[in-house]
Amino acid sequence: MPEDHPEPTEDARHAAANALLGTTGVTRAKVDSAASRRASRRWWDADADAYHETHADFLGVDSPAGEFVWCPEGLHEGDWHLLGDIEDKRVLEIGCGSAPCSRWLAAHGAHPFGLDISRAMLDRGVAAMNAGGPRVPLVQAGAEELPFADESFDLACSAFGGVPFVADSEQVMREVRRVLKPGGRWVFSVNHPMRWIFPDDPGPDGLRAAIPYFDRTPYVELDADGEPTYVEHHRTIGDRVREIVAAGLVLKDIIEPDWPEWLDREWGQWSPLRGEIFPGTAIFVTEKPN
Repeated sequence: MPEDHPEPTEDARHAAANALLGTTGVTRAKVDSAASRRASRRWWDADADAYHETHADFLGVDSPAGEFVWCPEGLHEGDWHLLGDIEDKRVLEIGCGSAPCSRWLAAHGAHPFGLDISRAMLDRGVAAMNAGGPRVPLVQAGAEELPFADESFDLACSAFGGVPFVADSEQVMREVRRVLKPGGRWVFSVNHPMRWIFPDDPGPDGLRAAIPYFDRTPYVELDADGEPTYVEHHRTIGDRVREIVAAGLVLKDIIEPDWPEWLDREWGQWSPLRGEIFPGTAIFVTEKPN
């Protein structure tokens, strides 16, 4: 199920976006790439303001130099160095949103480019850059067709960015391999696949397994005409590994972060209660062979 997206009738934080898009119901149905892209672009444009009201502080969106937080558990790139050496490296961030991660990379010596499908999310990043700090090139595009030349980046990353929201995530892996230089690293974080089986509830009701782990049918919200307004796709851990290998990348690590003792906030269905029992995030560390 979506990492921060309970059913529209249950979550007041998304009320404005749901009203704007005319969301009326929820289903599980196959959705192709074009419909998924269209829904994601519309959703994140509509929800950008509400998303930042809830999460901007935690993500460091308005910090002059940005922040690079990998996940709701609070793993920071400055502590974990999952990308390795970033000095003078060209870095592509996929699903950058308002680009706090890209701005943090720029502040620490990298040359990042931020890519996102939503113009409203990118505009929020421009507003943050206009307030001060390093400036980063931002590109509006989808993750399945990256508008960059072959072998044009040293590194690529995505912190809960485009990967869960595309119909063909194996194509994303192939595209990232194409634009990476040999030896380049690709690190991405997603909601942990096992979270799919539980309701989107940070409390005790969210501890009840309800949905088959092996059911890969996307979660879809619909308007009155049956058009998707929000789509999220599920892959198992094994699916992710096979996509990585099929794209010609080498899997170096899978990180399943513990819930830190200091963190008492809830983020959608993430919470201390659930975090003490099972993981909420999976971070895949991969490399393109030399």
